[in-house]
Amino acid sequence: MTEHKNQIWRINTRSQKLTRESIPETWQRLGGRGLIARIMVDEVDAKCDPLGPGNKLIFTPGLLVGHMLSSTDRLSIGGKSPLTGGIKEANSGGRTGYHMAFMGIQALIIEDVPEREGYWVLHLSLNGAKWEKADDLAGLGVYETAPKLLEKYGDKVAISLIGPGGEMRMKSAGIQNLDKDKVPSRIAARGGLGAVMASKGLKAIVFDHAGGQKPSIVDTEAFKIAQKDYTRSVMNHPQSITYRDYGTQAMPQMTQRFAALPTHNFSRGTFYDVEKISGETMREFLLTRGKPSEPAHACMAGCTIKCSNVFGGEDGKVIVSPLEYETVGLMGTNLDIDSLDSIGRMNWQVNDLGLDTIEIGGSLGVAAEAGLMRWGSEEDALKLIDEIRSGSELGRTLGDGAVAVGKKYNIERVPAVKGQVMSAYEPRSIKGTGVTYATTPQGADHTCGLTIRAQVNHLDPTQQKDASLNAQLNMAGYDTIGACIFAGFGYAATPDGVVKRLLKARYGWDDVPDNILQALGKETIKLEREFNKRAGFTKEDDRLPKWMTEEALPENDSVFDVSEDVLDHIFDGLE
Repeated sequence: MTEHKNQIWRINTRSQKLTRESIPETWQRLGGRGLIARIMVDEVDAKCDPLGPGNKLIFTPGLLVGHMLSSTDRLSIGGKSPLTGGIKEANSGGRTGYHMAFMGIQALIIEDVPEREGYWVLHLSLNGAKWEKADDLAGLGVYETAPKLLEKYGDKVAISLIGPGGEMRMKSAGIQNLDKDKVPSRIAARGGLGAVMASKGLKAIVFDHAGGQKPSIVDTEAFKIAQKDYTRSVMNHPQSITYRDYGTQAMPQMTQRFAALPTHNFSRGTFYDVEKISGETMREFLLTRGKPSEPAHACMAGCTIKCSNVFGGEDGKVIVSPLEYETVGLMGTNLDIDSLDSIGRMNWQVNDLGLDTIEIGGSLGVAAEAGLMRWGSEEDALKLIDEIRSGSELGRTLGDGAVAVGKKYNIERVPAVKGQVMSAYEPRSIKGTGVTYATTPQGADHTCGLTIRAQVNHLDPTQQKDASLNAQLNMAGYDTIGACIFAGFGYAATPDGVVKRLLKARYGWDDVPDNILQALGKETIKLEREFNKRAGFTKEDDRLPKWMTEEALPENDSVFDVSEDVLDHIFDGLE
């Protein structure tokens, strides 16, 4: 079998040409989020229209993807966000990153815009690129589109695709990827990158890795030893066991204890009946209801944590897969909805549209504040989701995110930073995460540096800077190597710097620093901040909403009071 050396693949959507290039020296030690930041700074005018010809859509697997390291085959997708106006990286599990690694694609850079309207399927293989009209798929939801593509291209391919929300250029649109069971359930959700993909005229990208091979390893024996150490560590870690049982749904009871569970459009931090939507209740449902319900499910082949799930109903049919804590928080407690089945049904609809459930949950919360739906009503929420599907004026506003809804209906309580809705951790109770929301270049996003497990007093504003900075640097590092957030427990607990050992063995790099994760994180965030600075962002954008600094949570009388001086200087030393 011929060895396929890693390359940069470029697709020009106007000429429909593929070029394959060697990797520039300054890109060679980057993957995932870090490589996206490097490419964006090097090649994209930060002032460009996110949906215009100047923006680029970038797909890149992390540095350690392709070896079935548990929870380390993630894909990063990036570009300039139509939602935030700044740099955006959204990542997902599933099959795509793994297939790209086998094809030797360090990054796929999609450029320009088509001359004509209409949608295409882009088929990529080692033989090159093929374009096929997708008129028959236009307007279809992802759950109808994916089986049609699998039937046409075979069930061994990976697929990235958009739903109707992306086609309508909604700013909350994500890009779905197939999981190991070929369900389009793994979404690179945040920041509107699905709308960017639509602007490139693409309904779907098919990655056919036939003839490809596992990425080469310079020192196979050293890699095997490091992999074994890491796997043992991640399997035995208590958090891995918790997430295997409950997935991300381990969080509602925990955030409730901190008064950090967003409720009633972020006006409270506790939910009146948290047990109804807890991970314990969900696990009981899944075990009682039996197949196809599954409480432990891997979104990526080879994952030992299996934090995902298949959520089925009492009728023995799948409601949605997966049902995650962020969705339960934003589309459940945030709307005063206390039924997991209800949240699951809403989740399926939003997935099918190809939209971010966090952003849409935030939109619906602001809509409820504006009197457009009754609190606690699945029926009303589904009617508003139907408005999104119809593309009505109201639906397009909702699909553009919570800030758009707040602006149209003059609502002040919009839980967003840089235009993006906060995830399900109340920043007035977990103030370190509030610092992350405020200062990450990505917009409010817990995956950029969640601090709920930091050993600090979460209500003390003076203890949050280092907790947030450390979490942000580590997460940018994990996003660059292609590791899931939950893999971090195993990597952190493995002795002798296993990330360094793996990278050294994989690539033959002799000069990997001991603190490689933080080094990658620093480089990534420095580049992201540089892009946003060029786009016009200032320190005034690194702020939580003013109302959160004035309106106290009723449970603990806490406001967000971390000083602006901390927010302005958290990254001193990176530049």
